[in-house]
Amino acid sequence: QVTLVESGGGLVQAGGSLRLSCVASGRTFSSLTMGWFRQAPGKEREFVAGVSGRDVTTNYVDSVKGRFTISRETAKNTVSLQMTSLKPEDTAVYYCAAGVMTTPRAGLYAYWGKGTQVTVSS
Repeated sequence: QVTLVESGGGLVQAGGSLRLSCVASGRTFSSLTMGWFRQAPGKEREFVAGVSGRDVTTNYVDSVKGRFTISRETAKNTVSLQMTSLKPEDTAVYYCAAGVMTTPRAGLYAYWGKGTQVTVSS
């Protein structure tokens, strides 16, 4: 069992920055693939970024490449998402997820946090 707790969401103006963090507990963190997803009202949950456990490979959805950076700090069991140049279309609830394989498919992540709201005003 893995418990994930997100923090760092909030309200920011377009062009601003936010840093989301997710603390994991309950299983060896270094073995987990970690991902960030988001869901806007009326839309499906969307993969945003992921980082593998072994070789720390990262991947991103095209819409955030060059603006968002995912990173993990094994000593603190933490994965972060640094978001810059935020746009109103980035507004969503952001979820941290953990799994055993690197994939953008939400259904293959076994563990989820409760989410944190990010709102970008124009």
